[in-house]
Amino acid sequence: MSSRIAIAKSELVARTLEREIRDGRIGHGDLLESEVGLMRRFAVSRNTVRKGLEQLARQGLIATRTGIGSFVTYDGTTIDSNLGWTVALSHGAGTVETRLLTLDRGTSAHADERLGGAGDYLRLDRLRFCTVAGQGISLERSRLPWRDGFADLIQNGLTGGSLSRSLAALGLATAKGQETASVLAALSEADAAIMSRPAGAPMLRLERINRIADGSVLEHVDSILDPSRFGLRIEF
Repeated sequence: MSSRIAIAKSELVARTLEREIRDGRIGHGDLLESEVGLMRRFAVSRNTVRKGLEQLARQGLIATRTGIGSFVTYDGTTIDSNLGWTVALSHGAGTVETRLLTLDRGTSAHADERLGGAGDYLRLDRLRFCTVAGQGISLERSRLPWRDGFADLIQNGLTGGSLSRSLAALGLATAKGQETASVLAALSEADAAIMSRPAGAPMLRLERINRIADGSVLEHVDSILDPSRFGLRIEF
C-alpha cells in the first residue's frame, strides 16, 4: 500500500514556476504570466497565486513591481531552494546563456522507451553555456508528443524564446509530473563535443515527465547537468 503526501497549492505553483525558471524556459528579465493567467493555468485562487509568487520572491527568483507584474531575476548564479527535491545551480560565476540547438519534428527512441510507445515528437534541444568557463553546464532534450499547433512553433519559433509561454498560448500547461535523478558515469563523445567538455567526465542526469490535467503526457525531458554547479537537496 502506498500513500501520497499532498502539498499546498501555493507550493505547487511555486515549484512549477521555479522549475521553468531554472531550466531557462522563462529567462532572466522575462515577465511572468499575470496573476489572472496563473489563476487560470493552475485553477487556483488569486491568494494562492500570490503566496506562490511570494515564495519565489523569497528565493530571489523573481521581483514584483506594482502595476506591472513579476519579473524573473534569476540569472544562473547561486540560488538556494527550500522546495524539497530540486535541481539548483549550487555555485559558479559568469554569464550563463541559453542556446537553442534543435527545434523540429521527428522520432525519439529514448522518449518512446520511457513513455511506453512509439510516437512523433516536437524535439527541442537547449544548451546552457557559461561564457566565462567556456563550457556547457546543462544540456536539455525535450520531447513533446506531437499536437496540433506545434508546426507553428517550428515555423515561427518559441514565443519570447520560452517553451512554457508557447505552450500556454496553445492552452497547454503542466499540471503534474515526476522527476528521476541519477548519475551519468561518463559523458559521451557526442555530448562532450556539444558541451565543450571532456568525454568520459561524470555528470548528473535528470529525467522528467510532465503531464497536463487529463493525465496525458505533455513533455519528456532528459537533462545532463554539471555536478559542480547542480545538486540535489531535501529538507525534512
